[in-house]
Amino acid sequence: MSDRAGTVLFTVAAVALIALSLHGLLVRPRLTADPRGLRIRTTTGKRDLHWPEVDVRLRTSRRLGRDSATLEIEAGEALFVFGWLELGEDPRDVLETLSGLRP
Repeated sequence: MSDRAGTVLFTVAAVALIALSLHGLLVRPRLTADPRGLRIRTTTGKRDLHWPEVDVRLRTSRRLGRDSATLEIEAGEALFVFGWLELGEDPRDVLETLSGLRP
């Protein structure tokens, strides 16, 4: 006798894991920086931003007893939010690095 519900649940979990793995593989690195500015990569393409047109800030929040930080980059009407998963580093460390690169 087969467990049909278990098979369906396993299949859904496997597909979700594969989709997340592909997303992480294809989209990284999401943010690169140099003294000229930032390059942000999204699923639709790349966007180059010069330092004078961006505002970079750290947003922290506390949920369920855990502190979390996100890096927010605002450029005109666009807002890009990066967490640890997208950056591969603690957003606090990334903000420190970006501050050192910014003229």
